[in-house]
Amino acid sequence: MSHTHYAEVLVLGAGMAGLAAAAELKAADKQVLVIDKARGLGGRLANRRMEEAVAEHGAQFATAHDPRFQAVLENWQARGFIESWFQGDEGTDQVVHYRGVPTMSAMAKQLAQGVDTVLGKCAVAVTMLGNGWETQLESGESIASESIIITSPVPQTLALLEAGGVLMTANDQQLLAGIEYEPCITVMAVLHSEPEIPAPGGLSMQVGPIAWLADNVQKGISEKPCITLQANPEYSRENWDRDRTEVGQELLTMAEHLLGASVKGFQVHAWLYSRPLVTTEQACLVVSDVPKMVLAGDAFGGPHIEGAVLSGWAAAEAVL
Repeated sequence: MSHTHYAEVLVLGAGMAGLAAAAELKAADKQVLVIDKARGLGGRLANRRMEEAVAEHGAQFATAHDPRFQAVLENWQARGFIESWFQGDEGTDQVVHYRGVPTMSAMAKQLAQGVDTVLGKCAVAVTMLGNGWETQLESGESIASESIIITSPVPQTLALLEAGGVLMTANDQQLLAGIEYEPCITVMAVLHSEPEIPAPGGLSMQVGPIAWLADNVQKGISEKPCITLQANPEYSRENWDRDRTEVGQELLTMAEHLLGASVKGFQVHAWLYSRPLVTTEQACLVVSDVPKMVLAGDAFGGPHIEGAVLSGWAAAEAVL
């Protein structure tokens, strides 16, 4: 990328909301560019390779309630990019929980097909420029665009807009300031032998600091024994500032009786914005109409992968 670039629509964030919006805009013949500070697509649809094992440390599955999203999942399933992992309770319903093939990020890659994405680029400020926007990057480059869709976690978005002096209505300001997220400390551990996690390999827990335990071999993404352990929000918040290795060790010790296998090695990833505590009424938020700026993500469309995608679609519609 040279110094200044141009996009008809710039999308900040290559998670599911950003990619869903970009795919929709591209289908409508808009010239779209997606940038993300991470090195990979998919945001919280993340996995990590450790020795010969693979662990997913972000979103663990996708479910669908909206008919359009359900149709997308069925299409991906028919083409082998996702498969049904298990049927599980969601409220009073039995809902299919889908997993990505080979990993969750397959869903992001499907949405990103044919979309221009530039990874490893961090935006530091967004400023109104004439009848469009200018987005400054950490690298010193900037991107001019007619419209912009921002899908980063809301606190990060507010910092970007503040840095660029973007004005908002008091209502929007108040709404956005009230959006909070739950943190989640996640441990990925390679084991000496298969853990004793019952089929289908995903265990949701209501009691104690461990909220979720997954067997990545049973799930079909790792050849070597390896688990993903996610702490609950309370534990994650209380232990956020402690040494990550100590916290990881503590969580694995708590899980010992569930695993029945010893740990070979582990890594810890801490998600500051793992999921929104509150979600807004509307599926996206138009902060500026001319030039168009729309905020999207799971804090708007509702939690989980489905909420992020629905929000991305709504944001694209708002731009169009």
